[in-house]
Amino acid sequence: MTLRTATGDDLDDIMRLERASFPTDAWSDALMAGELASPHGRYVVDIEAGRLVGYGGVRAVQGAADADIQTIAIAADARGHGRGRALLRELLTTARSRGAREMFLEVRADNSGATALYLSEGFVEVGRRPRYYQPDDVDAVVMQLNLVAWEARTTAAPTAEKGWC
Repeated sequence: MTLRTATGDDLDDIMRLERASFPTDAWSDALMAGELASPHGRYVVDIEAGRLVGYGGVRAVQGAADADIQTIAIAADARGHGRGRALLRELLTTARSRGAREMFLEVRADNSGATALYLSEGFVEVGRRPRYYQPDDVDAVVMQLNLVAWEARTTAAPTAEKGWC
């Protein structure tokens, strides 16, 4: 697994995975290109054997109190190996380095795998947006994470796990 910041050169590969992952509500090429170019966000790609197998993006304006996970996608044949967690943690770290204290995201109510990942990292449900994902009529679960507490837990975790407390 190799994570690196996405560039405009990654757009075609990102869009292939975007369309495969979100067939009914994929972002447009123009929207994604704008996201990749924005100074207020950071997109990260996961490359294995020269193939883009995942990507994720965060909107985190320097100095702002909160940030938003924009998207995370992992190729179907690459799921279940910690790639989503690695991308998520990289995006959370980016937001924290830019000064964010709270992270928000929306996840499809029918995406139990992603929901479980977010809960395991400390996100909590703070609301719902009925029928947000169209044309599927699926609710969006709005989740929030205290980034300061998350950072403290993840920074302390290696020491605690090794019994060095």
